[in-house]
Amino acid sequence: QVALVESGGGLVQAGGSLRLSCAASGRSFSSYAVGWFRQAPGKEREIVAAISWRAGVTYYADSGKGRFTISRDNAKNTVYLQMNSLKPEDTAVYYCAAGQSVPIQAVIADKGSYNYWGQGTQVTVSS
Repeated sequence: QVALVESGGGLVQAGGSLRLSCAASGRSFSSYAVGWFRQAPGKEREIVAAISWRAGVTYYADSGKGRFTISRDNAKNTVYLQMNSLKPEDTAVYYCAAGQSVPIQAVIADKGSYNYWGQGTQVTVSS
């Protein structure tokens, strides 16, 4: 089993930036795929970005392409989501998840591939 802790959320003005962190304890991220998901009020939880830690395969949803970047720090066993040029529609609770490490984009982009979830961190972007 693995425990996930997200941090880095907050309130920012439109056009600003945030860096979210997902730190793992109990197990190394090297054996997992790690994804970032978000859920806004009244909407379904959706994929933002994902990475297969071992293989280095990444996936980005269209909503964040060109603005968001997922990265890893092996020494810290941490995955980051850098979010630039934030928009009010990015407002949501952002969740980190870990699951099966398969170097196929369609697999790591599917929330059904993930077994472990963090508690989420709130991101609010004001106009």
